Amino acid sequence: MKYLGQTNEYFEVVEITKANYHVLKEKQEGVLSLIWFDDDQTQMTIDAISFNFLRNQMICLTEFHQIEIEQVGHLRLLRFNRPFYCILDHDSEVGCKGILFYGSSNLPLLKPDTKDIKILETVWKMLLIEMASQDNLQLEMLQMMLKRILILCTRFYKNQMNFEKIEVKQIDLIRDFNFLVEQHFRNKRSVDEYALLLNKSPKTLANLFKKAGNKTPSQFIQDRIMLEARRLLRYTDKSVSEIAYEIGYEDIHSFSRFFKKQESQSPTDFREMK
Repeated sequence: MKYLGQTNEYFEVVEITKANYHVLKEKQEGVLSLIWFDDDQTQMTIDAISFNFLRNQMICLTEFHQIEIEQVGHLRLLRFNRPFYCILDHDSEVGCKGILFYGSSNLPLLKPDTKDIKILETVWKMLLIEMASQDNLQLEMLQMMLKRILILCTRFYKNQMNFEKIEVKQIDLIRDFNFLVEQHFRNKRSVDEYALLLNKSPKTLANLFKKAGNKTPSQFIQDRIMLEARRLLRYTDKSVSEIAYEIGYEDIHSFSRFFKKQESQSPTDFREMK
């Protein structure tokens, strides 16, 4: 089911099987996706990393994720564009920026528990009812349903990451750091630079990430650079030197040393593994 508004709003809810799995590979500018797996049969390679998804796991994707379908079971796909609901403009409402979208060097993999799944199933049924409605309140109701789902998923993931032991302001600082890395990783590679943007000390960031049980801020930056490097090596025909320059390295040798240290193989060897 698909909603198309008068000012370019786009919202879609669809069940995916072997018959229509090609829908997953459709690329649309500014579109965010949420996938909910209904069985243990789906295998994908996302950004050059293989995943075997289990029933009731969920993932959040942006337009920049690169997907290769190995095997598809049954899953639910929800996707929307910025005119329908911009998570950046409405961050105070859902708080998923820098957690579910735009801020994770690793794929956000949600693992809701039994109680969470029951709540989500109820909201999903309400969403399907609203998708079938066609009155002048449909857009507003669909936006409300989407917002509810994003809030639920954000809560699931925060609990999963043990964020309940730190204060809300501290969580927001982590989210802001994550989002800034997403924006600037090509030209800012030190924690000091991000600490300056956040008006915090590097030590404050280091202590906060340690308290959250997360990787260090420096590791987060390095992982985001590596994510982009893997994407470009795996899914483009750009030369290694072009890729090095694109992600902020002045020469191929510095990039190759960094890549080999992180991946235990050279960029060329990684590309040949396709």
